[in-house]
Amino acid sequence: MKYIKSVSVVLVILMLFLVTLPIAFAKPSVQVNINTGTKEQLMQLNHIGDTYAQRIIDYRKANGPFQKPEDIINVKGIGQKIWEANKDYIIVKQPTSKKP
Repeated sequence: MKYIKSVSVVLVILMLFLVTLPIAFAKPSVQVNINTGTKEQLMQLNHIGDTYAQRIIDYRKANGPFQKPEDIINVKGIGQKIWEANKDYIIVKQPTSKKP
């Protein structure tokens, strides 16, 4: 009887894992402005972790705002594959200056 309960528990856990697996690999649900996005916002993009997010921020500080979304491939380590995985989610609205 204990064996059957153990197997049942394992099966339930496995089913939950399989149901939630696609969510873990889901595409971002929002667009991210790579000119103004915070590190946390940038990390919502596919294959963009802490290091790449910081590189994007450092790049825009050093070179000014991105002119077009595909300019993200100018950031060290971000190539065509990452661009392709995110091209529908990256925007480049220019930062607006606030008037006093």
